[in-house]
Amino acid sequence: MGRVFSDIAFTPAVRAMQTRMGSRSVYAPQDQTRDRRDALTSDEVDFIEARDGFYQATVSESGWPYVQFRGGPTGFLKVLDAKTVGYADFRGNVQYISVGNLQGNDRVSIILMDYANQRRLKILGRVRLVDAADDPALMSRLELPNYRARVERAFVITVDGYDWNCPQHITPRFTQAEIENAVAPLHAEIAQLKEALEDAQAAVAPARLGQGPLALVISGIRQLTPRVRSYELRAPRGGELPQALAGSHLDVPVRLKGAVSTRRYSIASDPSRRDVYEIAVLRDQEGRGGSVAVHAEFQIGMTLFCSPPGHDFVLHVDDRPAVLIAGGIGITPIKAMAHQLRAEGRGVNLHYAVRTRTDAPYLDVLKSTFGAGLRVYAADELQRLDPNRLIALSAPGSVFYVCGPQRLIDAFRSAAKAAGIAEERVRFERFSAGPDPKGKRLDL
Repeated sequence: MGRVFSDIAFTPAVRAMQTRMGSRSVYAPQDQTRDRRDALTSDEVDFIEARDGFYQATVSESGWPYVQFRGGPTGFLKVLDAKTVGYADFRGNVQYISVGNLQGNDRVSIILMDYANQRRLKILGRVRLVDAADDPALMSRLELPNYRARVERAFVITVDGYDWNCPQHITPRFTQAEIENAVAPLHAEIAQLKEALEDAQAAVAPARLGQGPLALVISGIRQLTPRVRSYELRAPRGGELPQALAGSHLDVPVRLKGAVSTRRYSIASDPSRRDVYEIAVLRDQEGRGGSVAVHAEFQIGMTLFCSPPGHDFVLHVDDRPAVLIAGGIGITPIKAMAHQLRAEGRGVNLHYAVRTRTDAPYLDVLKSTFGAGLRVYAADELQRLDPNRLIALSAPGSVFYVCGPQRLIDAFRSAAKAAGIAEERVRFERFSAGPDPKGKRLDL
């Protein structure tokens, strides 16, 4: 006596092919076995009732096979007894191909997949179709009270034989529920870690500094050069910040010898962004102490109470060309101006004087963003920014914006005066200490 599935599936033509391909000896023992596999055991029952879908094949009167996927809530295919499985047939696309095929041939083959564990069960059987109104007791066994779908009939399948297939070539796939179960321990661990972090943050509250009306949280810190760091500042709960124009500045609180003072820093970020300000601070050991204090104390999560953006050094609004000149850390307001000019399609003409390219903040982003609109003058490469030549080569009526050390500003103002350029067309902001009635001071 052989296994029923083999008796049905291994036709003479199939057995001949197995012999030809050398696999007949593998399956020959199934022809003589007591394990008929024509009645479901607890292993098959558990597997069937854990599935939420299967593939079902019927044969048409023309001899063509038809395979469709039948799906529903987990367990919608029910084991009625060791020889019978059944399911409620929900109304679908009303083609009725399977139902029609079964009118002339009641044979059916179904394959149930467990992709996650690479398991597969094949069942051969015969189908009895039962209209929903004809057997209420059967419908009550197959119905799914919480699944809203119209039941037209019942498929009752008498199991002739079954076989477990090998896992080879089954690609693992996972349902949403399986993924949720798998990651549930990770979510629990993340929740515990977040709780521990919140407790630690509550125990050591983030530092708060300053008395200004605008609260800004340090959300990011980057080391731009060995001596320059940038600080991203955002609203405490996110959202939109007050408008900063190209060239605007912030008065930022710093702690000096136990007392809180303020230092002015240009906003270097693109003015079109309303979610973040960015300032860059050059650590100057010989300065007035502000930059050293910033580098020492400013940390991510710290809240700074600043002034709203100030607009003392901003671009003109008419169509005259703009020429941008920066020296070292003076690039900060000039960078914002270049972003605005580019956004407005006004053309960028940016000249950047630096000691070395390594010491030049934002150089990489300036090169990638402004391309040919950027000219760099590196002192260690014996390149010098010549104000007289720059003015001579600039378009008539150009407005010049200069930010950098005092010597750069003085040289440019002298060259502009010698060229007969009106003072209104030379606008500058410097970052060195000392009063100047015609130029605003920035801090390092």
